[in-house]
Amino acid sequence: MLVNLVEILKLAEEKKCAVGAFNTPNLECINAVLNAAERLNVPVILSHAELHEPVAPLAVIGPVMVEKAKQAKIPVCVHLDHCETLSYMQQALDIGFTGVMYDGSLLPYEENLANTKKAVVLAKNYNCGVEAELGALASREGGASAGSGPVYTDPDQAVVFCKETGIDALAPSFGTAHGIYKSKPVLDLERVKVIAEKTGLPLVMHGGSGVSPEDYRTGIQNGLRKINYYSYMSKAGVTAVKELLEKEDVTFFHDLALAAQNAMEADADKAMRVFSGKILTLQK
Repeated sequence: MLVNLVEILKLAEEKKCAVGAFNTPNLECINAVLNAAERLNVPVILSHAELHEPVAPLAVIGPVMVEKAKQAKIPVCVHLDHCETLSYMQQALDIGFTGVMYDGSLLPYEENLANTKKAVVLAKNYNCGVEAELGALASREGGASAGSGPVYTDPDQAVVFCKETGIDALAPSFGTAHGIYKSKPVLDLERVKVIAEKTGLPLVMHGGSGVSPEDYRTGIQNGLRKINYYSYMSKAGVTAVKELLEKEDVTFFHDLALAAQNAMEADADKAMRVFSGKILTLQK
């Protein structure tokens, strides 16, 4: 069933767990994520990142995501990730997305604040939840360098930012990075706890792939309610295709696509089990 960002984060808060948000730029990714979520009976978020536009145009994949969410047996939010322009956000809202993340993290604070306010007003007209980012990760979406490294979110500034914008969730910077980690990340999880307590909002981990289960659990205990995860799931699909090609003389592309989907589903399953604490069910 299709639900909005606020509703799905409320489920996570009630269970003191986190909901996984998985980028789904094609049907195989969508099927992999929904199959795993339905088997585990946990809510999930299907995300579309603006950087995927060249390979998965929002106008093409967006309606598929929304329709698959409506058909799902578990609550599903369809979310726009790392949107940097309000015009692109408008396109997602018109398609039926139920969550949006405005990313003004590279802008000066006052400009980020002003644009986020506009994003909230726009999204609320569609009963859509809004996530925003304050601070900057060590790398941008897709793994590109962000420049001088992470800019950690100031808890007191976060309080002002959340209050003035009226956002529903905050993505703070606390040491994560997008893409594949070259070394074990060192996370300031105490900062997460302080920001969660001061703002009273559900917090979001970006760059969730490659974080240890222990750090996931501590982060969730400290207030993380949404964890973005894609790179390692996608890598699992690539590995499965390579292994199949090494073993067999494959004739049909759909055999490769299915191998990738099955491997991504297995990887998403593992991530969801950690995020949910292996105890979250939607049954009363």
